[in-house]
Amino acid sequence: MSATPVHGTWEPEPAARWEDAFLSGNGHHGVLVSGDPDADRVIVTHHTLVRPDGDDGHRRPPAVAAGLTALQDRLLAGDATAAEDFTDGRPLQWVRPFHPAFQLRLNRPPGDDTHHPHDTRRTHAPYRRAVDFTTGETTAARGDWTSRVFVSRADDVIVQRVTAPRLTLDLSLDPRLPGAPAGLRIGHGAVLAPEGALLTLRARYPGSDLAYTGVTLVAVTGGTVRLVPPGVLVEGATEVLLLTRVRRHTGELDTVAESRALRDLLDGTSHAAPYDGLLARHLTRHRTAYDRVTLDLAADPAERALPGSELLARPGGPALLERLFAAGRYHLLSASGLLPPRLTGLWTGDWNTAWSGAFTTNANLNLQTASAAAAALPEVTEAHAALVHRQLPDWRDNAREIFGTRGVVAPSHTDGECGHTHHFSREYPLHLWTAGADWLLKPLVEHDETRDAHDPRTTAALAEAALFYEDFLHRTDKHGHLAVVPSYSPENRPANASWGTLNAAMDLSAARHALLTAADRHPEHADRWRALADRLPAHRVNADGALAEWAWPGLTDTYDHRHLSHLYGVWPLEEINPYDTPDLAEAAHRALELRGAENDSAHGHLHHALVAARLRDGDRVAHALGRVLDGDYFHASLMSAHYPHRDVYNADAAHALPAVLIEMLVQSTPGRLVLLPALPASCPQGELRGVRTRFGAVLDLTWRPDGSATAVLRPDRTRRIELRTPSGAEPLDLVAGEDRAISVPAR
Repeated sequence: MSATPVHGTWEPEPAARWEDAFLSGNGHHGVLVSGDPDADRVIVTHHTLVRPDGDDGHRRPPAVAAGLTALQDRLLAGDATAAEDFTDGRPLQWVRPFHPAFQLRLNRPPGDDTHHPHDTRRTHAPYRRAVDFTTGETTAARGDWTSRVFVSRADDVIVQRVTAPRLTLDLSLDPRLPGAPAGLRIGHGAVLAPEGALLTLRARYPGSDLAYTGVTLVAVTGGTVRLVPPGVLVEGATEVLLLTRVRRHTGELDTVAESRALRDLLDGTSHAAPYDGLLARHLTRHRTAYDRVTLDLAADPAERALPGSELLARPGGPALLERLFAAGRYHLLSASGLLPPRLTGLWTGDWNTAWSGAFTTNANLNLQTASAAAAALPEVTEAHAALVHRQLPDWRDNAREIFGTRGVVAPSHTDGECGHTHHFSREYPLHLWTAGADWLLKPLVEHDETRDAHDPRTTAALAEAALFYEDFLHRTDKHGHLAVVPSYSPENRPANASWGTLNAAMDLSAARHALLTAADRHPEHADRWRALADRLPAHRVNADGALAEWAWPGLTDTYDHRHLSHLYGVWPLEEINPYDTPDLAEAAHRALELRGAENDSAHGHLHHALVAARLRDGDRVAHALGRVLDGDYFHASLMSAHYPHRDVYNADAAHALPAVLIEMLVQSTPGRLVLLPALPASCPQGELRGVRTRFGAVLDLTWRPDGSATAVLRPDRTRRIELRTPSGAEPLDLVAGEDRAISVPAR
């Protein structure tokens, strides 16, 4: 196997921990591959696998709307703890947890005669395992044994091929993974088939009619196959090809139909080798998406060739940033399809996933998908849209039951199925968060801008967000401005009040943005919604000169917190920026300076970097990145952790890092392009190719150590934009179909 140092990673030994296993996925199925020649393990996951808990009937939003007016009266009168009673009394109820399906076990018994029993080459031959981001393949090799695995985007199937001159393998589907419930009812099946064998595993959840079933077709070249329950033993083969799918279902799954579908895949390729034919179909989708954007930081070729674990031990160099950028886009693409990435992406090897392995929507989901528009991954945005639009009926229930309004209110946590707000408590009154619909629709709006076309589903959802505010915003302060009451800034509280309060900065920004964006798309309601937005109060600057997290007078900021919800107006919105609102931008920058890191959550550091990039602070971007790169947040798989020292497997840092690197180099709105806004000194030169802008152009950027740069724009629409560079601002006229070169002079 040849190294692909920028567009892949490798290790010189198998993964001893599932967290270090190399990853592949197609947004539906996922795999974690250990690559052990003697006892390989391929953990299988699927986005639909969430564990039922028998409490589905209680996963409803709290019906508290009748008490809303009284709550508003108390908060407006100065009762700082009034919102603590705005509940139906239920205990904190977590969303249903994401879990792995099973592991494919491929054991080579000690008597395997691939080599002579006294031949030491089997244990001492050079070993290498790798993952190629351009193909989605994980590979492992030692001597003349090889294993290749990918998850097809074209055929939605897990494909593995193992080869050796004379291969003996004990194959089984094993549900025994950490945290698996004792009451999980398991049924195994193994039957011989013309091409080899068919393995099935059915797992029925305790106390539920729900189950999931894995089906693996085993196709063998050479050798023999015999049943050795619960699996099969392959002896003397030259190649073993495995095709695997998993389904979640009620009742019984038709495994005959599933096996027939796998056989059809095996027979349906035009290639002489079925693996190569399946891979070719997959590459038309995966490689096309992955290759759209590349980042080259002119790293030392010797560093680029290092294993990922060695690169992680040298956090100061550009080679690590190159590889993490590539890995982040690869993992983000691989986790997105049926749904966008969960807190763990699409992967876990443990049933006890932290925070249920859910979608935490008040920060984490949007941070993970932040690069989707600019990094040319519409597949990610389409997965995000699928989650949003599937749950809109539940969002309507949230608005009606909690606030007594029309429109939509998004939950802070979801398992991907239920969109009802039911996860909240006194310390986390997440049912009071009203900014969620706008926050979750913003990436869909940016996607529309890159292609200059309005998705009618997004347009309709924006109208529903505006309708919520039309009904909800009717209380005023003493100056006649509308008050957002109750209001909540995830997941912080004022130093002198409870969590549920008034006029959180995020709520003000979200209400304003939702009303104005909906007005732009719905001219028949535009005057009414713009008038409502105009009645919202301005942001407040506190005594420290910082943008206040709560605009209501008298509420004191709490600075040491992992979330930066109050800076929503800076990122991802453009409400506050150094060009149009310099005074507010200065106050936002002061708020960023005063913000602590609290518990060192990775998402907090990278959120900090995204805001700093918008405020043109390259030093602060570099510092935030350094906290993550120096903090031992990345496993050998290049998937990340939530806390330093690889504590809690979590995709936030891995998926958000590409967005940070793009934002420090290129920023765009429908009417503006900013080049090199926050370039750290640690990245003196490089090339970023294929970035999509929100004014409809593809951009390639090259920058050099003397501060000079060259950009080439390939626009698909004609328009005038504002160009901002370190040299200043100027208008730029673009003509559809005509490349436009831009030169930035040296410092």
